[in-house]
Amino acid sequence: MAADRFTTDLKYNFFGRDIVGRLILINCVVFVFVELVGVFLMLFNVPYNPVASYLSLPASLKEFIYQPWSVVTYMFMHGGIFHILFNMLWLYWFGRLFLNFYSSKHLRGLYVLGGLCGGLLYMISYNVFPYFEYSREVATLVGASASVLAIVVATAVREPEFPVQFMFIGTVRLKYVALFMVLFDLLFMTSSNAGGHIAHLGGAAAGFWFSTGLAKGNDVTKWINAVIDFFAGGFKLPKRKPKMKVHYGERQQQYDYNARKKADEDEINRILEKLRKSGYGSLSEDEKKKLFDASRR
Repeated sequence: MAADRFTTDLKYNFFGRDIVGRLILINCVVFVFVELVGVFLMLFNVPYNPVASYLSLPASLKEFIYQPWSVVTYMFMHGGIFHILFNMLWLYWFGRLFLNFYSSKHLRGLYVLGGLCGGLLYMISYNVFPYFEYSREVATLVGASASVLAIVVATAVREPEFPVQFMFIGTVRLKYVALFMVLFDLLFMTSSNAGGHIAHLGGAAAGFWFSTGLAKGNDVTKWINAVIDFFAGGFKLPKRKPKMKVHYGERQQQYDYNARKKADEDEINRILEKLRKSGYGSLSEDEKKKLFDASRR
């Protein structure tokens, strides 16, 4: 019984049955695909993986011009097994918590919004601050961390006192979890993973923007969901209904004709029954005429 329930939960949560599962599934499929391409190329002594490069977000504006799609694709890319493992665990835990207070479409839209804000802040920072001048041309960004932090912060703004249980630590209020993550990223903005920490801050800002805006009746993810729904619907051609011309005059004429035909048949059947029982002599002149006319049709 417990095993069946575990299997059902696993399929529902991790294999695309709800929005959290779908996002996890997309990330896992992209990761496996890119890694398989890398392994295949390595067999031919090709250390460079062009697929990974095209899907990663470059810090250089000159590079970005040639791959603008990377501002979206990078948020489904990961640089290693532990990178995707921890990101997907956080997405699962806080994604499920998020859905207690918001809708699936909100989570879908915020995932993308957090990634966009994280990617844009990353590119702006690398092209504005002199500190990144020498790494700008080679730096790239991958990972769902900005999207995940947007979800964490949005949930913390909505329910700041919500208790979160951590192993070896105990119960911590959600607002402190979000605050710690933001402060951690601020402190390590100049570390070896500076781009990742900057992107996290962009995602956190997106989460705060979403939650405070929605409290005032402004859904900042609405346009993202509209775009996703538009493209998702574009692959489904609407079924064309056959054109039907309805002419009520012709319908009425057909109805009248069928009624008259039915009445004539009933009359002929009545005459034939009388003929069978009483003979031809029992028929009136009018009945004989009707029977004669019917035999000629």
